This record gives sequence, C-alpha cells and structure tokens, in this order.
Amino acid sequence: MQQTYGLSREQREIVATVRSFVDKEILPVATELEHADEYPQAIVDGMRDLGLFGLMIGEEYGGLGESLLTYALAVEELSRGWMSVSGIVNTHFIVAWMVAHHGTEEQKAHYLPKMAAGEVRGAFSMSEPGCGSDVSAIRTRAVPDGDGGYVIDGQKMWLTNGGSANLVAVLVKTDPAAGHKGMTTFLVDKEPGFGEVAPGLTVPGKIEKMGYKGVDTTELLFDGFRIPAAQVLGGATGRGFYQMMDGVEVGRVNVAARGCGVARRAYELGLAYARRREAFGRPIAEHQAVLFRLAEMATKVEAAHQMMVMAARRKDSGERNDLEAGMAKYLASEYCKEVVEDSFRIHGGYGYSKEYEIERLYREAPMLLIGEGTADIQKMIVGRRLLEG
Repeated sequence: MQQTYGLSREQREIVATVRSFVDKEILPVATELEHADEYPQAIVDGMRDLGLFGLMIGEEYGGLGESLLTYALAVEELSRGWMSVSGIVNTHFIVAWMVAHHGTEEQKAHYLPKMAAGEVRGAFSMSEPGCGSDVSAIRTRAVPDGDGGYVIDGQKMWLTNGGSANLVAVLVKTDPAAGHKGMTTFLVDKEPGFGEVAPGLTVPGKIEKMGYKGVDTTELLFDGFRIPAAQVLGGATGRGFYQMMDGVEVGRVNVAARGCGVARRAYELGLAYARRREAFGRPIAEHQAVLFRLAEMATKVEAAHQMMVMAARRKDSGERNDLEAGMAKYLASEYCKEVVEDSFRIHGGYGYSKEYEIERLYREAPMLLIGEGTADIQKMIVGRRLLEG
C-alpha cells in the first residue's frame, strides 16, 4: 500500500528509517501517552536525533536539504504511528519554510541552523477567536512604538506547539485600512512554557481537546508586547498575508500526508482484526460485507496517497500548487474520516473500548477535517482556481 515510485535511494532510506522509528519507538507507547495527554519528549528527542527538524532546511544551514515530497512521506509514516507527533514537526517546518523563503539573510543565518538542530522549535499563528477561516478579520495589531520598533496587542488562538515552541511566526495587522496588504508577519522569540513567557506575552495554558492530545494547543495573548523592527519577516511590512498563505499551502500537503498515515493505520488495524475475529464459524474477513468494506478502505488509502504525492511534487517543481494542495487536503482528510469509521465498524463493540487503538484514531481523524482550512475552504480554493482556467 501507498507505494511511491521514482524515489531516489536517499529518499527510500529516509522513509524506511522513519518507518522503523515509528514501529519501534512510537506505536508501542502512542496510545498510553495519548490517553494521558502527555508530551512525548522521548519521541521528540528521537526525531531530533534523526534530523527530522532539519529535513527541508538547506545543507548550508545544517539541514538535510530534502524535498517537500520526502518530508510529506516522512510525515505520513509519523502519522501512521501517532498523528500528534507529526503536528509537532509540521508547525516547526512551516515556520522554517517561511524563514527560508521569505526571511532576510540575517534572519536565515540566525534561525535556520538552530531550527535544523532542533534547538529552536517553531509555531505559527494566524487564527483568532471568532475569525475561523476568515484570516482578513483578525484584530491583533502592531503599531510603531516611536523608537523604531512595534507594540503588539491582541489575542491569537489554536497554536500547535504554542507552549513548547520558542519561536512563533505571528500574523498581525500593521495597516488595518489596507486589507490583506496591511498584514505583517513577526518572528516572536519567547521562552517555552506557560504563563508570562516574555514581557507582555502570555500563554495561558493548554486547550483541552477531544483528540490530537500530547501536543500542546494554546492561545497567545499580547498586551503591550514590544518587538524590534528587525523581527519583521523579510524586513518589510505588508507582506504577511502572502507569506502565511505560502506556508499554509505546504502545510496543506502536510495535513494530506497526515490523513494518509492515519488512514493507513486504520486500514491495517481493520484488516488484522477482520482476519482474526470469527463470526458464524469463519473469520469476518471472509464475509462479503466486511470484504467489500476492506476493498473500499484500501482504495481510499491508495487514492489519497497518490493525490498527496502529486501535490508535493508540483510544489517541488516550483509551480503554483494551491489547486493540487487543496484537492489533496480535502480528499485525504475526508477519506481518512471514512476509513477510520469503517475500521471502527469492523471492530464492532471493541472499537468503542480505549483498550483498542482504533478508539484513539476515531477521535484524532476529525481534526484533519478542519486543520489548515476546512473542507469548504478547500472547495472554494479549488473552485476558484478551476474558474481561472
């Protein structure tokens, strides 16, 4: 399942290494850690040792310099083990991508080597309470402080890694009258943890969630937070919306990869259970109703994977890929939900028990339906691109 053709030897070795890491270090402990909502520090340390935090950062900055496709395949494997782990890497990767592609030379030299080594861990922040997918409606503002810097005030929401990160890319308004052209991305340094992590900057605590546990999801409160102008991403205001959308575009490929990984694990669990569970004198896999369900699940797993690979390869080619990324994110997240539910049905009453892994997947899959833009947002993006011809 989910074979990717045309990979180099290095790519195959990276994917195989991550798969082995997942089998040995993640799958045996994922459900226990998830139920405890415990941050997977040992797993994070292992990913850092593998170089995953620098997978797409250029070799000149100490990274591996790999492609988006390689990264997406690694995320697919990580998500097969535990989706929360892939989220820890994803937000870091989006910030690294934004710095690498939009930062000044000074910002690249300062942050990227530390990000590649895992010493600096990134999070990014667009959403605010009441805004949802309407990015243009954000209210957090940065105004000049009279000394060459800015003062930020406002409230941000839904930061993955908000507590554990020490670098946050934050989208704010610097010129509210200019619409999306009046938005700016700031690179905010802070201490990891909760409470007041810098003067005027508070991380209140973790947001309790039905799934996607282990990883911390937080708010970010700015109250007279002062920041130098040198922390404006790219050195000039007014470019934040474009910078963030570029980061989210590759983030959508990541979410698609996560959906592929979770779906494959759900399929594996469903297939294994159907082979060993007997009803009416034979394994339930031999009953047509279950056999058809397995066939549909496998088809969806394979289709989502190939769509995700296509979107990643298009971005790697340097071409615009918002159409493909939107399609991949939409298809993979919807199929993931359906495959997980079908595996849940195959498990019957046992699927409702916390003793079985499918219970965890059943709570995790819904996050993919809304992460990096809802299904409806993806349809709008795809539809508008189709009308462009």
